[in-house]
Amino acid sequence: MAVHAAHRCMYLHRLVTACKSIQTHSRNRDVFEKLVIPCNRTFLTASVRSNENDGQSKDSLKLTPKQTQKQDLLLRRKRPLSPLERISSLLPQDVLSPEVMHLREQEQHEEDPQRCDPETVTDEGNLETHSGPELGEEPKAAAFHHAEGHVYPSLLGESLLTFGELLIAEHRKKRQVEFRKMFQLQKGAILQSNWGTIKHDDLVGQQAGKFLKTGRGAPIFFRRASLEDYVLYMKRGPAIAYPKDAANMLMMMDVTEGDCVLESGSGSGAMSLFLSRAVGSRGSVLSIEVRTDHHRRSVKNYERWRTSWALRRGQEWPNNVEFLNADLSTASSLLAGRGFHSVALDLIDPHLVLPTVLPHLHPGAVCAIYLANITQVIDLLEGLRCSALPVLCERIIEVPVRQWLVAPALQKDGQYCTRKAPNLGEDTSSEEESSADGEALFEPGFGNVPYIARPHPEQMSHTAFLVKLRKFVR
Repeated sequence: MAVHAAHRCMYLHRLVTACKSIQTHSRNRDVFEKLVIPCNRTFLTASVRSNENDGQSKDSLKLTPKQTQKQDLLLRRKRPLSPLERISSLLPQDVLSPEVMHLREQEQHEEDPQRCDPETVTDEGNLETHSGPELGEEPKAAAFHHAEGHVYPSLLGESLLTFGELLIAEHRKKRQVEFRKMFQLQKGAILQSNWGTIKHDDLVGQQAGKFLKTGRGAPIFFRRASLEDYVLYMKRGPAIAYPKDAANMLMMMDVTEGDCVLESGSGSGAMSLFLSRAVGSRGSVLSIEVRTDHHRRSVKNYERWRTSWALRRGQEWPNNVEFLNADLSTASSLLAGRGFHSVALDLIDPHLVLPTVLPHLHPGAVCAIYLANITQVIDLLEGLRCSALPVLCERIIEVPVRQWLVAPALQKDGQYCTRKAPNLGEDTSSEEESSADGEALFEPGFGNVPYIARPHPEQMSHTAFLVKLRKFVR
């Protein structure tokens, strides 16, 4: 009896286990069907959310007409492309002819007439899309704003780019400027470079200081040209007064708003522009140039900057510079009845015009002279000694500018280098392994990356000597 009872208990235990396995298998099958049926609706990479309620009926898994339409759009297959179509699809749009572009638009319209957005087609109840911008995709954001057509200034006084403005285009690679160009926005024009092309029409209405990608995928940075950029990249006749020298001359002369300044040697108009900004709308600048071609070039450069400034700021650049084509050493009548707070000379032989200029310079004022060679400085001092003019030579300087390269140290694989602590005899094998694993996942913290700091390989050489003369009263 005991043996029969034991067999009976074992039989009942197996029967209960089998029943439980059948129920579990049935329940798992229902869950599997709920998971598989929504997944068959689309092939998008997304996370599928299943309903955890075991009592949900299969009728709730039926697709609505709207969902069926979305499924058809997602699962629609394109026809195989011909060899010519494959080649044309690899080419950038800016090099295709209008006929090819028209055919491409027709095919896209026939295949997808509604042109639904991915967020509209995707079922929000079962799919999770990732539409956030990734790192280094500034051109994608620019394209989004351009497609939407709603780019508005976000700061007080900010303005969008418009035709006629002067812009600087830059392309950098490995911290080096590979391409830099100043150009004027013109309707229908195209910016050409070795890294691709960009239409001027695509820049109009955008914010300054933005990255846009060329047809070849190279990011180009666009910004408005400053006065320093303009004098460096504008069309020249003679050599210009470089910004570093012009800034020191303005400090020597102590030019302030409302001053009346005399300039001789207009050249390409660089110093005239710096003086115009320094004296402001209440001041004036008299610029005299002996050569006709240099006089025309300085006037054109001045007017071109004023036009771009008016489009950029919405207000006129002060028209406070008077350009004259004359020889200052023989045209003393031009200065009759006028007095100047300071004088700027950029001439080969400045000591020849000083007898004409000094009577019209205020007592105690400064005459700053721009000379390219040291032999010219010697001739100037010798001329002052022989003519016994009432001036003091206070300073003779040269303004060197040394550009430096300062950047974080990188390994060959592009990862940041890290500072290595000295080994004091301690067992640091486990720490090195953990740090190696951490570097692959996280960037080094503040102060853990060494920097490279050395003079830049491309330096600006000598430009000029600056001589500061001050008038005194006998």
